[in-house]
Amino acid sequence: MPTALMVVVIVIAAAVLAGLGYLLWRQARTHRLRSRFGTEYDRAVERHNGRAGAEHELMERERHHRDLDLRELEPARREEYRAWWTGLQERFVDEPVAAVADADKLVTVVMTERGYPTGDFDANVRELSVEHGRTLDHYRRGHALGARAAGGGASTEDLRQAMVHYRALVEDLLAVPERERADAPKVRPAEATRPDSPIQSAEPARDTARRS
Repeated sequence: MPTALMVVVIVIAAAVLAGLGYLLWRQARTHRLRSRFGTEYDRAVERHNGRAGAEHELMERERHHRDLDLRELEPARREEYRAWWTGLQERFVDEPVAAVADADKLVTVVMTERGYPTGDFDANVRELSVEHGRTLDHYRRGHALGARAAGGGASTEDLRQAMVHYRALVEDLLAVPERERADAPKVRPAEATRPDSPIQSAEPARDTARRS
């Protein structure tokens, strides 16, 4: 094979391999971002009308997240917030609208103590999306139902669903870090529910929604 032709073949092969490598890298990046951000990935794609802009935005969120001085809660503080949540569940019976509003406040308070910048709801969503993307849709739904309740347009069932959604995020925010689990004594979950509590688990709530 002439030298010039061999050079052309090598250049073409190198270009094909480089293109294949880039494609595989893009697929791996997409998979990682989908896994990390959950439904936030799909929202970003819709907002940017495509993956390129969405993935750029989500990677910017990751870079911002790395610059934050985040800290885990002390075990005693975690228990205090769990007690706060339990109190909200009990308050829900008599004051459901106020309980839902305070559930939203609890999220912001825990975020602040852990070192997240806080602002309006959309700002909080952006800050939480990197570390808590898998439960962020619960935050969105709980907040939307709470806003409806504040305007007087929510039923008791809407309010119960709001508490179910907030509970999922509160659990995530108060989860014991993996490095502490081996040595930590067993503790009850953040939303351990008494048999007479009106707040039920998220799974039955979804089943009810599908049947309705």
